[in-house]
Amino acid sequence: MRFVFVHQNFPGQYRHVAKALVADGEHQVVAIGEAENLRRLDAVHPAIQRIGYNLAGHQVTTKNPWLQNAEAAVVRGQVVAGIARELKAKGFVPDVIAGHPGWGETLFLRDVFPTARMLSYCEFYYQGAGADVGFDPEFPGQADDAPRLRARNLTHLSAIESADVGVSPSQWQRSLYPSVMQPKIQVVHEGIDTAQVRPDPGAEVGLGALKLRAGDPVVTYVARNLEPYRGFHIFMRALPAILAGNPQAQVVVIGGDAVSYGSKRRDGQTFRQALTQEIGSRADWERVHFLGRVPYAQYLKVLQVSAVHVYLTYPFVLSWSLLEALSAGCLVVASDTAPVREVLREGKNALLLDFFDVEGLAARVTEALARRSAQDPLRAAARQTVVDGFDLGTRCLPAQIALLLEPTSPG
Repeated sequence: MRFVFVHQNFPGQYRHVAKALVADGEHQVVAIGEAENLRRLDAVHPAIQRIGYNLAGHQVTTKNPWLQNAEAAVVRGQVVAGIARELKAKGFVPDVIAGHPGWGETLFLRDVFPTARMLSYCEFYYQGAGADVGFDPEFPGQADDAPRLRARNLTHLSAIESADVGVSPSQWQRSLYPSVMQPKIQVVHEGIDTAQVRPDPGAEVGLGALKLRAGDPVVTYVARNLEPYRGFHIFMRALPAILAGNPQAQVVVIGGDAVSYGSKRRDGQTFRQALTQEIGSRADWERVHFLGRVPYAQYLKVLQVSAVHVYLTYPFVLSWSLLEALSAGCLVVASDTAPVREVLREGKNALLLDFFDVEGLAARVTEALARRSAQDPLRAAARQTVVDGFDLGTRCLPAQIALLLEPTSPG
């Protein structure tokens, strides 16, 4: 069979399934993504034909702020549709198209390939209230949030309408879509390689002269970027009490200084810069190690030496890093927010608390550090949660492949 995967940042959510399909030698796989991103990202498998597009000469012209995202999506859709027509002219007609609609790339592929089975990745349907927007009073919403986000959802509505099947990674993310569309959406997570991401009692992380080992009082925090959506401001404000209450503890923070979700600061500072200044001398910064973005192998070692891993999030997309932390056997202290509650239970496989409870976060981390060996049952249950529900090889990848190969009539 012939497959096309479309994702601005390919491989994105398609890393494992695209590799598995092309590796068996029975399928042909083409990936379409933004050229600049394809140049810096892993090719996944040499047999995957990657086609990059660029937006040079294309720009958003509307001055209407509610329409700018919609026009940008249409522009990308037009560019990708042009690539699709070139493929078709060369005789390549896919049996299956799977794409992330968030940037508009899949908008017109149904028109180019009307016989292809289309799967649309349903990651997040924007809400004017009740999810991320308006959740954090420190960063209040704007008066036009609801209509602006309604306009932003136009791309997602078109995508699910033209698709045969929608795919969400969690029940909560599926629940954000209009009820009339939810029956079309199946819940299949991308999966965690639990054979690779596992506890390692011999793990060690070198930070210059400092060596951190499994069993040491190491507190970890991970996010793609250090920003409020992932509770970075809450974590940072808890640091003085965590460090003061645990004189031997070392804190390791992984994440970049850009902004993945939400808005940048108006003063031009990164959130790390601003919060470091806010906290000032109240924290022992010699015991706080900001590593930035690190290679995957180093990231896994950090999880494996972690004594307590902090995961905080708005009601938003659930991070792969949380599931990987659980799979690595971390004791997780997490925010009691909707996407987290789908995976974690207080006192069963993690410790939960209110997202905004700075003092409570410091207290729970301190308690967990003081009773590290007593928390082993929670660590074991955390890993088992991922093995049972999110294992790549035995559960998620077979489900993804079955969904891709399932015959249906074009929608």
